[in-house]
Amino acid sequence: MENKVSDSSMRLREMIEKAIEDHKITREEYDQIIHIATEDGHIDRQEQALLSELQQMIEDRMVKFVMK
Repeated sequence: MENKVSDSSMRLREMIEKAIEDHKITREEYDQIIHIATEDGHIDRQEQALLSELQQMIEDRMVKFVMK
């Protein structure tokens, strides 16, 4: 059984890693992350883990929402 990472998971990781590096995220970027995660009709385990990590970092104020 192959453990293939989906294209959407890879795009999601790139966007989330950028937010973590910048310590900030815009509402548009957050909305795009949610769109990528749900575009194929379901959220796989890798996507769920990435979303949970981002959400925790937002709650801990390690990543902040900013205006463009």
